[in-house]
Amino acid sequence: MKSLKYGLAALFSLQLATTAVAAPTGQDLGANWCSDVKMHFYAGGPEAGGFAGIVAAGAMNAIRDTGADAEILYSEWDFEKMVRQLRESIGLGVDAIAMMGHPGDDALMPLAKQAAAAGIIMTYQNVDPGGVRAKFGGGYVGANLATQGKALAREAIRQFGLKAGDHAIVMVPVGDYARAQREDGARIIFEEHGMTVTVVDGETNYASDPNLTIPVFGAALNANPGTKVIVHSGSDVMNVAEGIAKAAGYGPNEILQIGFDTSPQIMDAFEKGYVHLTSDQQPFLQGYLPVLSLCQTAVLGTGAINQDTGAGFVDVNNYKSVKALADAGLR
Repeated sequence: MKSLKYGLAALFSLQLATTAVAAPTGQDLGANWCSDVKMHFYAGGPEAGGFAGIVAAGAMNAIRDTGADAEILYSEWDFEKMVRQLRESIGLGVDAIAMMGHPGDDALMPLAKQAAAAGIIMTYQNVDPGGVRAKFGGGYVGANLATQGKALAREAIRQFGLKAGDHAIVMVPVGDYARAQREDGARIIFEEHGMTVTVVDGETNYASDPNLTIPVFGAALNANPGTKVIVHSGSDVMNVAEGIAKAAGYGPNEILQIGFDTSPQIMDAFEKGYVHLTSDQQPFLQGYLPVLSLCQTAVLGTGAINQDTGAGFVDVNNYKSVKALADAGLR
């Protein structure tokens, strides 16, 4: 960043230039208190995507509330595209970047180094690149993925009475462990409980076109007809839970489907008996808080926000309490 609005030193050993400015008159920062901060915010998926849309809604509300000079970028959940876009953001010399952590430490480390050298403040959402943050700083807003996945499996065992010997199908993004530890955490708990688990690979393109998962799950279910529960790899995939069940010959409540996040489609599937449990990671906060964090660091020199957004569980007993917000694209 070129300057700190109130001339305070930034954290995380970033050597940022400061400019003497008039002291604020009182403690009200004003309606557009972050307007001098040029920012790029990464929403992750496609612009019309369910999860990315809620993240973007959070970011847009924070941009409105702070007055930040911000642009929202969409990456189709393509991690290589995220890296290309990040390289471009750094090259453009923005002041601050809120970055999805999906590309992982190895891919992000050299770019975080460049950003630090250029005085660009960074923070992260949804997937935590812990190695990058340990070296170059920045906050993290999102669920603790490994903890969340294990908690989901434990709650499924508790709610549905799953027993040793029961079979589960778990979709795990095998090629990206930083991202995959959530679903793999569910696998670990099921296997520790004595269940048998079939892992299907959650390929990146499934989030953009979840209908591609219908034959994948169909093949796994045909090979394992006694399956009791499916664990989905995210809301975009669980949005087609009804289609997955019907294509494999299952009716309402004939197979348990569980996963992560909420959406209008997931609420509809709860009502129809095709989704039974989800762990809500509050994507709206994953949009709102990183923008606020960057503004606070840039303008006030405060530390980055770190927030575990894993809020708890939505199930067949309480989904109606969040349905209106989910239908509005806010949960």
